[in-house]
Amino acid sequence: MSGGGLRFGYGTNGFAGHRLEDALAVLADLGYEGVALTLDHAHLDPFAPDLPGRVAALSRRLAGLGLAVVVETGARYLLDPRRKHEPTLLSDGGAERRVAFLRAAVDIAADLGAEAVSFWSGVRPAHVPEDAAWERLLSGCGAVLEAAGRRGVPLGFEPEPGMLVADLDGYERLRRRLGHPEGLGLTLDIGHCRCNEPLPVADCVRRAGDRLVNVQIDDMRRGAHEHLEFGTGEIDFPPVLAALEEIGYRGLVAVELPRHCHAAPAVAERSLAFLRAARAAAPPPPAPARAPVPAVERARPETVRAALDDRLTAEGAAWLRESCALVAADPAALAARLPAAGRRCGRGPLGSAAPGLAGWTVDDAARVALLAALPLAGEDLAAEAARTYRHGDAAEKRGVLRALDVLDVGDGALPVVRDALRTDDTRLIAAALGPYAAERLDGGSWRHGVLKCAFLGMPLATVAGLGRRADGELVRMLRDLARERAAAGRPVPADVRSMLAGRIR
Repeated sequence: MSGGGLRFGYGTNGFAGHRLEDALAVLADLGYEGVALTLDHAHLDPFAPDLPGRVAALSRRLAGLGLAVVVETGARYLLDPRRKHEPTLLSDGGAERRVAFLRAAVDIAADLGAEAVSFWSGVRPAHVPEDAAWERLLSGCGAVLEAAGRRGVPLGFEPEPGMLVADLDGYERLRRRLGHPEGLGLTLDIGHCRCNEPLPVADCVRRAGDRLVNVQIDDMRRGAHEHLEFGTGEIDFPPVLAALEEIGYRGLVAVELPRHCHAAPAVAERSLAFLRAARAAAPPPPAPARAPVPAVERARPETVRAALDDRLTAEGAAWLRESCALVAADPAALAARLPAAGRRCGRGPLGSAAPGLAGWTVDDAARVALLAALPLAGEDLAAEAARTYRHGDAAEKRGVLRALDVLDVGDGALPVVRDALRTDDTRLIAAALGPYAAERLDGGSWRHGVLKCAFLGMPLATVAGLGRRADGELVRMLRDLARERAAAGRPVPADVRSMLAGRIR
């Protein structure tokens, strides 16, 4: 087992001359903790007979050897015996075969309990305009994302030198054009970072951040896409491994040396020894520390009630008092009272200038008052809020999100915020990016929430604490979005321009 958090694996495409069961045994004996399984003719051919039986047998074998697995889909001649890597998602003919293969890979990964499925875009055919190639890619990715979502399998999209999506900028563009799907993570080949990324390799790792679901590792030289043994290229590996630890990456770090099959056992042994030494030489990661909590104004329960007093009719106020008393006595009463809040209290703007209440409606505030009446606290209150959100309609979900800005639920309700940010409902997104998210949501999720606001044309003013929490990475993401819009002849929102000009504080 590896010390520390990193787990080293090896790509089976580097053992193409071995039977798969023999390759697994060699790697386990050497001390690897996982494999990057490339589906290919000799290694779990997805088109050979009795695939379910072979997958089940492999699952048992991996478990017996204590090996984790990710599924790779970059076999050279699996789909076409004459044309390397064809057809791709960009091909004139046969793109549907690539999609079918990737869907099959998702099913195999689900049945193996794999940590991710990795795939790439393909090379743009010379006669296909770039815009048309992107449309093909978006269509294919959408189909694969749908399949992966059904099976609960993370996808790792790999930027590949020479392909349509060749670098991290291309990956970011793909995510934006797909609407920032939660299921599309990143496969990062460390060698590629040296080959064609402008940033130092360790900074590429930091840029990947929490989107990273799969890592391939090899040495490489600037401008030359050739996977090299460690120590024969130009990469300084201790800072790279330290960066992986720093961002909290816990997936496999799998050696990617597909052209070294002629000496696979010896290369694998040398590679593991090198990686262990590099990890030992890595500078220690900075001590974990929570980002400073932005000074964001939050509403208080009594502030919410005071604002309601100015807006409710006598009948509505009486209903709310009765309902809060019932909920305080029996939390089960919330299920019946919360849906009625809009009808009994009204749905117009709350119109309060009190801190933290901008953009609220009367029914938002009424639902917050009902949730605040629950005789629960801490984890129990967070769990009830999550249950209520899960079973509520859009208005009830928004009420729960507003309540997070008022109640003390700790970090327990962060999954609710992340779920809201995955939707395209602008009302939910606005409510999700309130003071609770500003104070507690991780940096990657918060930035992507802000970026989604810009993408959907929502005012950035709806984001609580934006001026205090915005950082260089968010500015870079917004700049990329602005450039893409300008290149497409689409307007760049004024508040995005102000953000890039440094006028939002």
